[in-house]
Amino acid sequence: MDGADEVRFGRFLLQRHPRRLLMDGAPVELGARALGVLLALIDAKGAIVRKDDLLSCVWPGRAIEENNLTFQIHALRKALGSDRDVIRTIPRLGYFFAGDIETRNEEKRAAGTPIARTNIAAPVDTLIGRNDELEELLGLQTSCRLLTLTGPGGIGKTRLAIELARRLVPSFSGGAWFVDLATLTDAALLSATIASALELRFSGVEATLETIAAALAGQDVLLVLDNCEHLIDAAARTAEVLLQRAEGVRILATSREPLRASGETVYRVPALTTPEHGVSTADEILRHGAIQLFIARLRAADARSAVKETQLATTAEICRRLDGIPLAIELAASQAGSVGIDQVAAQLDNRFQLLTTGRRTALPRHQTLRATLDWSYELLHEPERTVLRSLAVFKGPFSLEAASAVASGADISLAQVIGGVADLVAKSLIVGDMDPAGYYRLLDTTRDYALGKLAESGEHDKLSRRHAEYYQARLEHAEAEWKTRLASEWRAEYGREIDNLRTALDWAFSPEGDPALGIQLAAAAVPLWLEMALFTEGHVWAGKALQVLNVTDHGTPREMVLQIILGLSRMLTIGTDEVARAALMRGREIAEALNDTEYELRALLALTNFSQRLE
Repeated sequence: MDGADEVRFGRFLLQRHPRRLLMDGAPVELGARALGVLLALIDAKGAIVRKDDLLSCVWPGRAIEENNLTFQIHALRKALGSDRDVIRTIPRLGYFFAGDIETRNEEKRAAGTPIARTNIAAPVDTLIGRNDELEELLGLQTSCRLLTLTGPGGIGKTRLAIELARRLVPSFSGGAWFVDLATLTDAALLSATIASALELRFSGVEATLETIAAALAGQDVLLVLDNCEHLIDAAARTAEVLLQRAEGVRILATSREPLRASGETVYRVPALTTPEHGVSTADEILRHGAIQLFIARLRAADARSAVKETQLATTAEICRRLDGIPLAIELAASQAGSVGIDQVAAQLDNRFQLLTTGRRTALPRHQTLRATLDWSYELLHEPERTVLRSLAVFKGPFSLEAASAVASGADISLAQVIGGVADLVAKSLIVGDMDPAGYYRLLDTTRDYALGKLAESGEHDKLSRRHAEYYQARLEHAEAEWKTRLASEWRAEYGREIDNLRTALDWAFSPEGDPALGIQLAAAAVPLWLEMALFTEGHVWAGKALQVLNVTDHGTPREMVLQIILGLSRMLTIGTDEVARAALMRGREIAEALNDTEYELRALLALTNFSQRLE
């Protein structure tokens, strides 16, 4: 409770002063030791409390046999009655409190208590229907250093991994760190991505597996590698190297297939449970996770919506035919909030013929989600469809300003774009990241689907051009602020644009793109590459830009920054060859001619470093 006067969970109210437990307002007969156990578990906020720690907390300074603790746990569960499952056991380890709690006043951390470091944000919703899986995973993680959650897209691997990691944060003195690989397409950038998530910076060198492992040596760290399937070989090698060279590291991975790495334990995430055909009583239907998720998301979509008892059988049929896949159920529930449960069921009859066999585990993941998205897309109004297609050009987080700049045009107004984004968030087709900057993103599956629709519309290149032009302007603004803002603030604001920068450059230098725009974009990106030590990318893109440089750009600030980033990044990634030296010399020559002392100094420092490396 950490100083909170009262904590409420379910029908119960736990008070600290005086220490007592109430159920529906009436006192519950419970001994002081059992109350102490309950307090300790609630104070841990869902983390595992080891048996030894509970004994020390409830019987301080005394040598007590473990069977005394077992007796108090039994008494506590008996007092909780039908809510006994909020006290969960992790065999051979300890216990944790699995209930949802509300405190009367703001919780305060006791002075001197260490705060575990993590970049894992608190989820904005409750994980539903996964208590059994969480308990099993909490037990598994004690005996393995590499635990991989596998399963089809939309099954909830990421959400389950986040919940598991958050509960384990207090168990790792070095913190728990989440690395999202969903938007990463180049395996060569994996080390830099991990280092960035871990907040590791290496002066003068690029992040490698070896430097990361050295930095983590001696630390007790949980690393969550999310969405590994498209980088499976690199992810497997990364896991093996880090586990071999940093003994305190544990890795939790998610992937559509096992990493097949040494020491890996694979956990196949099941679908949410659904009622069998013929189950008709309300109690039997409501105990299944798929039904609970549907009801919760329906209420979230429309607070006045509810599933009537007469609609439970229809709801069960919807969840069965969606194979208990959480993403599909959430999409269905969001639409039910608008058109009603019966209309959703009718749409399933027309759209989801692949699900009629009832063999959920045998159905291809892509077909299942495509059917869900086909149906959801057809229920959208045309402005919403246009916005969704347009936003498919974004990869990673994007702001409302970015969405408006790219999606609005002659065929759709700015107001329609803003309204469309809000509607798509409400209908679970866009994720609204809960941060002060108000960024949004598309789920991978939704983006893949929307890209297909964008290609069908014939507008892919038009939207990709707008996207690249927006990020060129955005990064030119970033360059202007580079010298005036705190580095940490600058990186926090502009570092999140890296995935969209990569996407824009990919298009600009593609056969359908615009190399001139690509040159401008690459030049504008130089401060970002330098500040984030992304030397491999700087080398690749500066090289491409200089290969197609127009004669009118020779001797300009644009060529200057491209030559310097090419020489510096090549020196740091490949070595001290003539190409690197020539690029730095050319950059210094242009800087001198332009009287740009800042970049002349950068070039001279790089050339000095070059010479020192030759010695």
